[in-house]
Amino acid sequence: MEKILEVKDLCKTYVINKRQNNVLKNVNFDVNEGEMVAIMGPSGSGKSTLLYTVSGMDNTTAGEVIFDGKNIADMGANELAELRLDKMGFIFQQMYMLKNLTVLDNIILPAFESKNNKSSKKEKIEKGQELMRRLDIIDIADNDINEVSGGQLQRACICRSMINNPKVIFADEPTGALNRTTSEEVMKELTKLNADGTTIMLVTHDARVAAGCTRVLFIDDGNIKGEYSLGKIDDSTKMRDRERSLNNWLMEMGW
Repeated sequence: MEKILEVKDLCKTYVINKRQNNVLKNVNFDVNEGEMVAIMGPSGSGKSTLLYTVSGMDNTTAGEVIFDGKNIADMGANELAELRLDKMGFIFQQMYMLKNLTVLDNIILPAFESKNNKSSKKEKIEKGQELMRRLDIIDIADNDINEVSGGQLQRACICRSMINNPKVIFADEPTGALNRTTSEEVMKELTKLNADGTTIMLVTHDARVAAGCTRVLFIDDGNIKGEYSLGKIDDSTKMRDRERSLNNWLMEMGW
């Protein structure tokens, strides 16, 4: 498999009240095309900072982040913005959507913002509708965002993340604001996307969510302390066995 993301000696330092806070310290890892990688670790370990830095939402202090063959640390703000819009998809715990737009209009907005998406207006709308059918939410296409459930809204966020056919989807606690049943439904959809070939990198504190991934990176005090390979889910996969083995490893890591 080809590498879609290479992180080399990544450091991130914030200066607060003239004091340095070294959040990431010489982080190294790769993500291959088609993987679904979870980032886990204690609160304050640097999980979200790592996700934001490797996706270009936050600047690096030192090191390299090679995304699709290019070092994003060398890119200017406009080039980074274009990269995020065209080659990355984002899903957050807080489902940021514009209140003055319908659910469908929120989903297709990035397609209209992209300079590189050459599809016609009709094709962009049809792509949004196709994604909504795929995630079984086409019936809320014309609803306002305050007229739908949290689970429906998060599935809409997944649709939005896919509208420009991204190389990687980055997700920060995508099930964190959902109840267990809805969380499992959303993870099922993400697993389907991954099975279809979409690379996904997500931050989670939930071992049940991470058990659905192909690999788990454990970060503590700004360093990757270890990784655990779970492999792809198939028809014979027993989720309880995956959760059990992952939990045992997390305990060994000091979870």
